[in-house]
Amino acid sequence: MKAETIHFKATDNVKLDGIIYKAEETTKRILISTHGMITNCIKERDEIIAKEIEKIKIDTLVYNNRGHDIMSFIKKQNGEETIGGTAFEDVEECTNDIEGAITFCLEKGYKEIYLMGHSLGSTKTVYTYNKLIENNQKTILEKIKGIILLSLIDIPTVLRIYLNTRYPEMLTYAKNMEREKMENVLMPETAFLYPISVKTFLKYARDYENINFARFSEKQYEFKELNNIKVPLMLRWGNIKEMILQKPEELCNNLKEKISNKQLDIGYIDGANHSYRGKEEILAKEIKNFLERI
Repeated sequence: MKAETIHFKATDNVKLDGIIYKAEETTKRILISTHGMITNCIKERDEIIAKEIEKIKIDTLVYNNRGHDIMSFIKKQNGEETIGGTAFEDVEECTNDIEGAITFCLEKGYKEIYLMGHSLGSTKTVYTYNKLIENNQKTILEKIKGIILLSLIDIPTVLRIYLNTRYPEMLTYAKNMEREKMENVLMPETAFLYPISVKTFLKYARDYENINFARFSEKQYEFKELNNIKVPLMLRWGNIKEMILQKPEELCNNLKEKISNKQLDIGYIDGANHSYRGKEEILAKEIKNFLERI
């Protein structure tokens, strides 16, 4: 497997960087991996996955989206610079990054695209796919042949559970700071798992409707956004320190009933945590098996 550093731009001209892990034999198929919070494109898990799917002649693109690390500086082609990273990102801007990555791969000559997200990266993947449908982007949609969602979580609900009785207080604090036009000030350190700005906190605590499609605790919810995915769909979670409220087997059984995708591959990895640490090889083999079947 060969690794090549690459540079491309999102659809709004933000400059992004990444790595393509290339199979020894030339291929027209590529997996695009979108990472989650406070992390970036350099991780052992993605390298292990890339080595495994190289066996079936699929390349892998890992890249730093604008939410990489806790704080980062986002640069546009014209030299304009703004602050980004997990603490300051607007998650709905993810469409620019993922579409930019897809466009880059298509321009490189790839014909089949597979999208994979982890944690918030899964949220971004589902949101972007539905935006592509909404905007009638048939040229891109027809190139997407499969989607993999690792540890998709219900962020608004997890936040409420995490803050517990402090939730109203933190929400009021954020609203007051917004009124004072201090959206880029960091919230108190106990407001979130990681450092987070007022504007980003409000996105998850108040303005989450557009990304609120992992409503696992709502028995009547029909999962429209997941059901809009007509290509083969794989979902995985761990069962140790995973960021879900349900037992993974109960969650999987419920979603099997709610998701109508005829090529749904859903399950959990025993002994895996939210990051799949120590279980990367098992995850990689399951991903390879899924991609091999479709």
